[in-house]
Parts: sequence; structure tokens; C-alpha cells
Amino acid sequence: MKKVIIILVIAVLAIFAIGIIKDQIVKAVVTVVATQVTGAPVHIDGLSLGVFTSSVRISGFKMYNPKGFSKNILVDLSKINVKCNLGALLTGKIHLLEAGIELKEMGLEKDKEGKLNVDALKVAKQTGKEEAKPAKQMPMQIDILNLGIGKIIFRDYSAGQEPGIKVYDVNINKSYKNITSAQQLAALVLTEPMKAAGIQGAKIYGAAMLTGVAFLPVAIAATFAGRDSVQQDFNATSDKAYEVSLAVLKRMGKVTREDKAGGIIKADVNSVSVALRLNKKSANKTEVIVSARKFLLPKPEIAGGVLHEISQILK
Repeated sequence: MKKVIIILVIAVLAIFAIGIIKDQIVKAVVTVVATQVTGAPVHIDGLSLGVFTSSVRISGFKMYNPKGFSKNILVDLSKINVKCNLGALLTGKIHLLEAGIELKEMGLEKDKEGKLNVDALKVAKQTGKEEAKPAKQMPMQIDILNLGIGKIIFRDYSAGQEPGIKVYDVNINKSYKNITSAQQLAALVLTEPMKAAGIQGAKIYGAAMLTGVAFLPVAIAATFAGRDSVQQDFNATSDKAYEVSLAVLKRMGKVTREDKAGGIIKADVNSVSVALRLNKKSANKTEVIVSARKFLLPKPEIAGGVLHEISQILK
């Protein structure tokens, strides 16, 4: 009986060890392929492969900026869930029955010369010519892709000494069918958030069309229609929140009004009128509300940029 128990324990430990090794191998392969397709560093926090459920779960997928830009994160995918057709691997093809991707945040950057970080990626440089294509990869098929898009943080270093910062809270979910290559998947994940936010002029759009991802330019996302303000609660005293907010607005633009007693600050940021108001909710909790308008038109992306910079200090 004792020998049986020992054998069972050894078997369980062996299965556990094999599972860890298996997940680490798949994690390494996914990281290498993603880096090869995009040309940017990729890191994955965790990966779990379910052989019996034919599923893959990836957490903390982060792609960093390509060479020549800051070391910030370009794409932060909080979750990737995939249902696989394992039998297709026997025929040399990756077949995903369904894939769900949650894009938490996208960090767009424009350098001092006006070049976008997404346009420096390999996937943005595809020309349609045979010699420009990457090394041969295993064929891919994704039947259904569900993409959740969070927000875009856009830093413009061409605007001056301090970068212009805009935040687009997209917060939409979209579904796609028949994705046929890793390049098409990468182009779709990169361009769809930009399209939803109404960002135009990126070279990656042309490359995306070559991979089969259609692009329909829009003036501004419907998500932002009618909004001119954003707000967030912080675990900070009203005095601390006011000091931080004032310092941020002085750094980002020109402060035109200071009213600490009333909890109001007004400023000019990138030729946009910004108004900030503080609401004391408790001794150590303060609500910060930021609104932005230009020629009476709402500019929620500017307001979001200001609030984002405040949150980086008060979080």
C-alpha cells in the first residue's frame, strides 16, 4: 500500500512538472513569434495550456516600443483566451476556433520628428512584395476573434519640450471572422483602437489593408460624442490633490486661474481651455473632474490626458 502511494505521488509530481515545462515552452514560442512578427520586445506574465480543454490562457501580454522610442509599453493585453483545434497541428496549421483578447491599454508615441511608434513595427512595413515578407511561418486560421478595446494614451513629443498627452477612453467590444495570418492579427489589434479613436495619418493603416484588414477613416469616435469631462476618485486629501493638479497643469500648459479655496484650476493646454474642479468626498478621498473645450467643442482626449498625468502621481 505504501509503495502504491509513493508511486501515485511520483506520478502526480511528474505530471505537474511536465505541465510546467510544457507551459514554459509554449510561452517561449509565443513570445518569439510575437517579437518576430512585430519587431518589438514582448513579455508574457503567464501562460496556461489546457490539453484536455484545447484551450490557451495568456495573462499580462506586453509589447514594448520598438527601437528609437521610449521604453514604455506600446500594447498591454490583460487577457488572451483561445480555443484551439489541436488536430490541425498535425497538418502543420494553427487553427483557433475562437479567440478573446482584452486590450487594456495602447501607448501611442510620436517622436520629435513626427514619426509614430506603430509605424516603426515590422508589421507596418509590409509592402506586398515577396522579398518584404517575413520568414515562412505556420499557416494560421482564427474563426472568430472577440476584441475588447480599453484606452489609448497618446504622447506627442513633437509638440515641444513637454509631450502633448491625450487619452482616448474607447471601451468597446468588436468581433471579427476569418483571420488568416499572424500579421493580419497584429495589424488588427494595433489599428482597430486607433480607428475607434479617430486617429488618422498612420502608415500602418496601409500595411493593414495589405494584410486584409480594411480601414474606414472616421473623424472622431462616437464614444466621445458630447463628452467634455472625465473624473476619478483618489485616495488623497483635497490639499494634496490640488497641489499635484496645479503642478501637472503648470507643466503641461499655462495656468490662467488658481482658486484653492474653491478647488478650481483653469489652464490653457495645447490651445485648449481646461477646467479642473476638486470635490472633497472625505478626509482622505477627493474627486478630480477635468473638462476641456476648444471653440466650444468638447476635447475629452485632452481632459483625459491631464487626468492621466495626475493619476500617475496620486495613484
